[in-house]
Amino acid sequence: MSAPLDDLVCFAMYTASHATTQAYREVLKPWNLTYPQYLALVVLATGEHTVSELGDALSLDSGTLSPLLRRLEARGLVARRRDGDDERVVRVSLTDAGREAHAEVVEAVGCLVPAFVDSGRSLADLLAQLAAITGNMRALAADLRTAA
Repeated sequence: MSAPLDDLVCFAMYTASHATTQAYREVLKPWNLTYPQYLALVVLATGEHTVSELGDALSLDSGTLSPLLRRLEARGLVARRRDGDDERVVRVSLTDAGREAHAEVVEAVGCLVPAFVDSGRSLADLLAQLAAITGNMRALAADLRTAA
């Protein structure tokens, strides 16, 4: 007999997300990185970003992002600087040590890819389906906020 939660898509997504975060935690342990810190390195590997842009990319508010960046900066992985034209804007970039850590970590997390594609779907199909679910849920949440 199946448990009542086994029939809920939201619970399946929650447990998959939790298991994924746990697996990443184990892989990231040698670098003493949290999963959100790893994601910040991934975004910053594409180039310099403002704190606001980084927050948008990671779906993190400044109250969560600022301490995360402070810890990465203290470890020498990122550099923060005030924008020359607008001192309210803070720009963040990877340091040489941050680029090195990013390269090592990206290689290490590659071991997790098979777990995502074991379902018989391609990684591209899985990402597309998850992106669609995310978009649909965000739109629904916005509609519900507007209706309230």
